Amino acid sequence: MSLVAERLNVVRPSETKAMTARAAELRDQGVDVITLSQGEPDFDTPPAVCEAGIRAILYGRTKYTAVAGIKPLREAIRKSFGRDHGLDYGIDQITVGCGAKQVVFNALFASLDPDDEVVIPTPCWVSYPDMVALAGGKPVLVACDEFHGFKLRPEALEAAITPRTKWLMLNSPCNPTGAVCSRGELLALAAVLRRHAHVHVLSDDIYEKLTYNDDFATMAAVAPDLYERTLTVNGVSKADAMTGWRVGYGAGPLALIKAMNLIQSQTSSHTSSISQYAAIEALTGGRQHIEEFASAFLQRRDFVVAKLNKAEGLTCRVPDGAFYVFPSCAGVIGKRTPDGKVIETDTDFAMYLLEAFAVAVVPGSGFMASPYIRISYASSLEDLTRACDRIIAACAALS
Repeated sequence: MSLVAERLNVVRPSETKAMTARAAELRDQGVDVITLSQGEPDFDTPPAVCEAGIRAILYGRTKYTAVAGIKPLREAIRKSFGRDHGLDYGIDQITVGCGAKQVVFNALFASLDPDDEVVIPTPCWVSYPDMVALAGGKPVLVACDEFHGFKLRPEALEAAITPRTKWLMLNSPCNPTGAVCSRGELLALAAVLRRHAHVHVLSDDIYEKLTYNDDFATMAAVAPDLYERTLTVNGVSKADAMTGWRVGYGAGPLALIKAMNLIQSQTSSHTSSISQYAAIEALTGGRQHIEEFASAFLQRRDFVVAKLNKAEGLTCRVPDGAFYVFPSCAGVIGKRTPDGKVIETDTDFAMYLLEAFAVAVVPGSGFMASPYIRISYASSLEDLTRACDRIIAACAALS
């Protein structure tokens, strides 16, 4: 087994990959699988953004760019941080990557020494532990229970920090739970971090614009004294329906950004020049579409939560952001399917939904949390209605 495979096997549940493959097989066989596992908006990219990309092609802006991204885009990003959060970054403190995912990976790869530790609150996005492991670090998973809103508690952070801790990963709004850290909650975590000057903060804010109850807060703005220890990551994928354009960005300490650019220069070089020009339009063109997206997601969220709470054995809390719900399926564990199979895990339940009722969800084990499932409501109300009705029927069929 290769070193890479060994590292990934430490953290990645194989059942999740098997279920994803099975869903693809069923679709290929013509089964009407309703997919609620997607991590992207179902809206089209706004027309003005598309037109900016087309202009970039027509004007010949199709050559190599600077590794860190074109200056007009970095300037637009710099201004957006100032406008939205009062954060002041120099243009050289900003880097653009092939999605926020690459920015996170570059930061970990540029900063981690062997066996450095990264504190990751769970439930977490599936890629975080893998990326840490691939960079030679050690993911330290800290369970955040539903009673506390799936949010990291200061005492849990304190207990997880060791002399080897390099980063704390924060993702708010969170994938998969939709949990949003308030200003007060971030201040409580900042108080812990002040006692540990060797710990840096990687704040993944990719779902920033999709919050429904409280104002969004980010660590570098809430705790200015941690500014030099914080990398703030964002992008246009979620808020601007630009997942396929692959534009993410990060802002942080100059030395870290330079190291990240060095890593990127030897991997992807830079993201698409065309996408970069389109992203300028996304960041500077008014973004009226975001309010429309958020309003639609809010309607869908409330609909899905109400429907799922009618399903026997499921309980679903109301998330405050992103476009996911993370219902507990503890009430179906131990029950039998109509063909006599016992549901022993959340993966079993997810596979049952797929095989017997053609609904694709993601088991909580993939996000380091069981027994839960993640459901994306980035789908039409028609599809959400059909899928939720199938889930309710699937639960009713258990004995």
